[in-house]
Amino acid sequence: MRIQLNMNNLIDDIGVLTGTEGEGNEAMKVTATQNTGKARKLYIESYGCQMNFSDSEIVASILQKEGFDTTSEIEEADLVFLNTCSIREKAEQTVRNRLNHINGLKKKKPEMMVGVLGCMAERLKTKLLEEEKIVDLVAGPDAYRDLPQLILQVDEGDKAVNTFLSREETYADISPVRLNSNGITAFISIMRGCDNMCSFCVVPFTRGRERSRDPHSIVAEAKDLFEKGYREVTLLGQNVDSYKWSEVENNKARLEKNQISEVVNFAHLLEMVAQVHPDLRVRFSTSHPKDITDEVLHTMARYDNICKYIHLPVQSGNSRILELMNRGYSREWYLDRVAKIREILGTECGISSDMITGFCTETEEEHLDTLTLMNLVEYDYSYMFFYSERPGTLAAKKWADDIPLDVKKRRLDEIIKKQNELSLKRNRMDVGKVQQVLIEGTSKRSTEHLQGRNSANKVVIFPKENKMKGQYVHVLIESCTGGTLIGKIVNQ
Repeated sequence: MRIQLNMNNLIDDIGVLTGTEGEGNEAMKVTATQNTGKARKLYIESYGCQMNFSDSEIVASILQKEGFDTTSEIEEADLVFLNTCSIREKAEQTVRNRLNHINGLKKKKPEMMVGVLGCMAERLKTKLLEEEKIVDLVAGPDAYRDLPQLILQVDEGDKAVNTFLSREETYADISPVRLNSNGITAFISIMRGCDNMCSFCVVPFTRGRERSRDPHSIVAEAKDLFEKGYREVTLLGQNVDSYKWSEVENNKARLEKNQISEVVNFAHLLEMVAQVHPDLRVRFSTSHPKDITDEVLHTMARYDNICKYIHLPVQSGNSRILELMNRGYSREWYLDRVAKIREILGTECGISSDMITGFCTETEEEHLDTLTLMNLVEYDYSYMFFYSERPGTLAAKKWADDIPLDVKKRRLDEIIKKQNELSLKRNRMDVGKVQQVLIEGTSKRSTEHLQGRNSANKVVIFPKENKMKGQYVHVLIESCTGGTLIGKIVNQ
């Protein structure tokens, strides 16, 4: 089983997160076992972004009420779901290969039901049912409430599909079943879909338009998590900065005739969640450079429990390429936003990025612009990929994928090497400092050491002494690698 790579679950000594067509490192997470004696067992593999992992928890919650326990052993499952990603060709090929493997299992257990969920399900729809004979059920990201009915259709001998995209669905009333949870950190989905039509991206077509979730339900979920012992939540959205909720627009039935409506933006929501409890850390992902506001930055500065870390994808350091990508900002705009982050939150605020190299028509000089921008920003770490053309996107319709694969790989390698340098440089700045760390569990390399993260989202390793996960400790950073800070607990 591959190790999940994402911003909230970094492994020791990983400072640079990359993805290429040849490495096969798409993130994957397997359902944990939950045995309460129900008649049938559900197994889910989740691929891709944090939103998919969060969606799998919603699916598990819906099916728990329909008589399903969860299992981490696929051979035990009555129902197998692959919750898929379409962001790159490699992601889809990984799922197709996995379906071929599952086909062998189903020959031994014909009654096993197999379904494809998520973005790949939405993009390919009935093609999956027609070409992949192993697939019994296909459901898009907005169709999970319909899963009990779809499963019933399959039980009755039919194939089932629902990829309808909703303008209202947020699953706000569903309490997720926390899968693979460490009991300390959890995701809270605050919105769904995306209105940014980046030319390289399939998300608007697979997840639909933006819909913001009722802030009262978000705060209630955060409170419930804290009462259950969780000490960190990550607010999730394709573009959290565009979060917007209005009582008039979204909840007319609850309004009295003359009640004044309050519009809740992301800065307001961030403050509401931070006020749940001072010991509840708050993170968020993902921010969009064209939308992140000074109001959000000042809100982060006011609350110690809002982590000083921002994932701010740049994609390219060249303004012409950014325009082709339809990102809505220039190199200068992006650098101005970074300068404002440093001004309001200080130089210790962690900043990470996404980068795509080898986009359509990218010249060597434009590639160098990305490298120089990296030097100016000094990212703590990055998610780096070479361009993978996705069918149906604006880029695929308008421009040829004209950068040779060997050039893409060479440019990606240069970006990776640059990020390695920057990650080590940024981590060395922390040596000699005392930082507050939330303990998430035992280090993956030694049972005598604990692992947690500081406010800037960096992994910190230290001798466990008598401490346990879920506690806050102060750690003196004594040394580092490019991806990990190493220290010891001190009294503060």
